[in-house]
Amino acid sequence: MPHEPLTQADVLLEGFLALDTPEGFRAELIEGEIVVTPPPDGDHEDYIGLIVTQVIRKSLTDMQFSGNKGLKLRSGGGCPKNHAIPDGTFAPTALRLFRGAESWMPCDGVALVVEVTSTKPRADREDKRRCYARGGIPLYLLVDREASSLTLFSDPEADDYRQHCTLPFGKPLSIPDPFGFDLETAAFV
Repeated sequence: MPHEPLTQADVLLEGFLALDTPEGFRAELIEGEIVVTPPPDGDHEDYIGLIVTQVIRKSLTDMQFSGNKGLKLRSGGGCPKNHAIPDGTFAPTALRLFRGAESWMPCDGVALVVEVTSTKPRADREDKRRCYARGGIPLYLLVDREASSLTLFSDPEADDYRQHCTLPFGKPLSIPDPFGFDLETAAFV
């Protein structure tokens, strides 16, 4: 039985999924490019911890958290599906979204993803932002260490978010429903 020849996108996706990255490293397929990042430093993890603690304590809706959860997201023209691993993924606990999920899961039901800039800040600021918007993820929180700021992107449409709010570290950032609280960022300074 004849089968269709593999496209360049198929070969790229197949090669990506077969990667064996060193322990602690993570590989993502973003906009047709394989991106491998080293383990995060302590400051990176501290920012994530500060956010997780507040979300768990203050959210109006009980949230479950996953660090390093692989998400499959629509891609731009001609590229294989994006495979992104946010630094943090939040979903309403009632959905039990992570239970039984494969290594790479669809993003349906994800309420918020968090990225803290590290070795490739452009990917977090631009490429991943477009990926998350295409996936329909309602909120994307970017902690930009170089700019000492936080940006909350909201209202995804097509390839981007229609709204964003950027504040310097130290200012409270309002996180809308289903979270419904102000993220305190004084400890980020």
